Amino acid sequence: MVPLNKLSRPPLERMLRIHDELRRNTLPNCTKLCKLLEVSRKTVIRDIAFMRDRLDLPIEFDLAIQSYRYTHPVSSFPTVNVTEGELLALLVARRALEQYQGTPFHRQLEVAFEKLTGGLKERISFSPADELGSVSFKNIGLGKADLVVFNALSAAVLKQQEVEFDYRKPGESKVFRRRIQPYHLSHRENLWYLVGQDTERAGMRTFALPRITAVRMLHREFSRPPGFSPEQFFSSALGVMVGTGNHAVKVRFAPEVADRVRERVWHETQRITDLPDGGIELTVQLGALAEVERWILGWGPQAEVIGPPELRQRMGKAAKQLQAIYKS
Repeated sequence: MVPLNKLSRPPLERMLRIHDELRRNTLPNCTKLCKLLEVSRKTVIRDIAFMRDRLDLPIEFDLAIQSYRYTHPVSSFPTVNVTEGELLALLVARRALEQYQGTPFHRQLEVAFEKLTGGLKERISFSPADELGSVSFKNIGLGKADLVVFNALSAAVLKQQEVEFDYRKPGESKVFRRRIQPYHLSHRENLWYLVGQDTERAGMRTFALPRITAVRMLHREFSRPPGFSPEQFFSSALGVMVGTGNHAVKVRFAPEVADRVRERVWHETQRITDLPDGGIELTVQLGALAEVERWILGWGPQAEVIGPPELRQRMGKAAKQLQAIYKS
């Protein structure tokens, strides 16, 4: 076995050390660098050639002082190489991030983005301002989430520790104290949700973060089931509502909106059938009907429920209620 002190440093670590010596102008030559890095002369020459030819660092050997030097100041080591197109993609991602101002992850993502692009500042020779001016993002109804609540719950998920919190169901004013084993945080339909095991109700539950208050970590550890999968948990939901049913939902869309329906993936189980008049029929398999009812109502008279009968009846009832509201 090779002694630990004889193992060669990774190439990036060696080149970062060479960069530091050059930046500080310590007059490094091959002999000095071989001793400093504990590698052969051949390795030092290969590393310097890579830094000069592949990373475009301004390295030259000065015969007058018999050492390597930077021909002009270099403030950062280019550990990341990107093409112009890749950089533009990063900047587009940066623009997309702006829509999440005020959400829990915004600051963390902003810091991460700065770290990714920080080493590139000395290597950029074009301005993407015009290109970015043609790109924008807009989501309607971005969810609100208290940063203190979000951080407490994310810590509980990562540490697998039980939590207690007050929770208010939608449309109700009364809050209830819940004790939960938090399994997962999910961002769905522009809102954060906590998925976990309700220890008192003995079942999996989903909680919207804006309705959670007074979170307390119980410091009681639990083990997340090895087979738990958020994708599987939400597989029967159109959005968030999981449900226990098994509904084959079939909706007929008029030709005027058929393309708009085709253009998106609404659910993993969806099947689309073209109709002779230019319309389509969309079929999905869902565990609950409340969400899909609201979604269908959003299409107005351009969508007709074909099945199941229960959903068709619910849509008829909703239509009568709307007619009563707007009859005047």
